[in-house]
Amino acid sequence: MGSFSPEMLQELLPQYYKRLFPYSHFIKWLSYGNVDKNYLAHREFSFTLEGDIYLRYLTFTNQAEFETSLKKKCPIKIDIGAVYNGRATEHQRMTNFTPVERELVFDIDLTDYDDVRNCCSGASICEKCWRYMTVAVKILNSALTEDFGFSNILWVYSGRRGIHCWVCDPAARKLSGQARSAVAEYLQLVSGGDQVTRKVNLKGETGVHPSVERAVKIIKDGFQQLCLEDQDILGNGRWNKVLDLISDTDLKNDLEQTMQKHNSSVTRWNELNSKVSDYVNTRDWKKRKTSKAILKEIMLQFAYPRLDIAVSKGMNHLLKAPFCVHPKTGRICVPFDPLLVDKFNPEEVPTVSQLLDEIDKFTSTATEEQKKMKDYKKTSLKVCINVFEDFLANLGKSWKGELIAKSDESMEF
Repeated sequence: MGSFSPEMLQELLPQYYKRLFPYSHFIKWLSYGNVDKNYLAHREFSFTLEGDIYLRYLTFTNQAEFETSLKKKCPIKIDIGAVYNGRATEHQRMTNFTPVERELVFDIDLTDYDDVRNCCSGASICEKCWRYMTVAVKILNSALTEDFGFSNILWVYSGRRGIHCWVCDPAARKLSGQARSAVAEYLQLVSGGDQVTRKVNLKGETGVHPSVERAVKIIKDGFQQLCLEDQDILGNGRWNKVLDLISDTDLKNDLEQTMQKHNSSVTRWNELNSKVSDYVNTRDWKKRKTSKAILKEIMLQFAYPRLDIAVSKGMNHLLKAPFCVHPKTGRICVPFDPLLVDKFNPEEVPTVSQLLDEIDKFTSTATEEQKKMKDYKKTSLKVCINVFEDFLANLGKSWKGELIAKSDESMEF
């Protein structure tokens, strides 16, 4: 049902934008309850059209303008930028055109895990490597809520091989570039390119930061299935990537022999865990080169979120909007509940062709009253829009708080 091929996109997009795109929800989100009409009008959008035609610095003053433009242009991609100190369409005439507000955003892509995933590579994904994204959501959501106190966080599947995170709290949207960099650096533990062997260094002789300990615990809960069973990181011909992180030559040689005595990543890891723990806890720290935190470093290097922190640092960086249709897969970029991320399966996300088929199927047996329902409620997109509605309801509480605070300020003498 609803099989999709990229050649169908230009035929399907007009129907999608006419019948399914949640315009009112979308504009309600980006207006943030703001009574100032300039707030939305100062937001930058960009459209990518068929043939790689890129339209940047687009602005819309209301839902009707936005809806009319989408239906007319049928972009294959919509990107959302910052709110500026003027209309983006007038940026060339302004001498001080600068972003003043922007969600704190994160972009995580499975291609950045190609050095540790063994099931797929490039644009390909499967149930096994998608577990990296599940771990990433759990770790980042915990850090953003517990360490920073954010509560208005929108998680979105990119439509193919990644996830986007939009932190929408008022405090997050007003962060300076320097503060965004500080948050991004705080959350980045894995760094260094393909030529760097050791990508995580905790310097853990005197203990590890509580946020890192929390991340390690989350990873540890699923480490056996993700890294040892699914990715087989200690499999034949693969264990050197792990052993190369051991700095002490005698310990590394001992572990090399241990690897050859066993025939599974699980038993090899259990032996490695035991030998490394004994070694780092019994040797004088001044004489050894391997940190007490080495086991945590290994788990973090192989499973901690790989962040593109340039996206998070820059206020003027654009990010793909929720509810776009991915042009290669046809899947919708849908919001999902981070607390139910274990149940989220990207291969079950509906394609645009599937949704249109669902409408036809529903309509064929519906009563006249049922046919009057909004089209998205006739499809599996309804579940995803419900997630978005829950997010908006929570966001609305912060709007009310802001309005009360502004009201109080205006009454002070």
